[in-house]
Amino acid sequence: MSSATTTTTTATTRRPVFTDPGYQAFVILRTGFTVAPILFGLDKFTNLLVDWPAYLAPWIDDVVPGSAQAAMYAVGVIEIVAGIVVGLAPRFGGWLVAGWLAGIIVNLLSIPDHYDIALRDFGLLLGAVALARLAQRHHSERQPR
Repeated sequence: MSSATTTTTTATTRRPVFTDPGYQAFVILRTGFTVAPILFGLDKFTNLLVDWPAYLAPWIDDVVPGSAQAAMYAVGVIEIVAGIVVGLAPRFGGWLVAGWLAGIIVNLLSIPDHYDIALRDFGLLLGAVALARLAQRHHSERQPR
């Protein structure tokens, strides 16, 4: 009598092992780029951490309708949504945050004395791109072959 050979798949073989440094980096970046945009987005409504309207370039303030604070409300909503997207779909969310940071960098480079913050945001942009690439790798590993 012949028996069918079955293979069992354990949780370890179905997902990346948590000891893998690449997967650890992915989890760290995903967590950071989920939490930070949501927190900073919420702060746009309270200005507890920073006086956010001071970071809006005058030429952008002239273009957008309403006050600089009203513009920060819109920015806050966008940042909260971006954080949620990173949490749910990091392959897309990483690129979304990277694009958003590119816009912030352009804004900051057009304000005198904000070049240091623009440089910091460039580093964050690189982190967001790394997240998107790592998310692609780990998404591909989960796909059935």
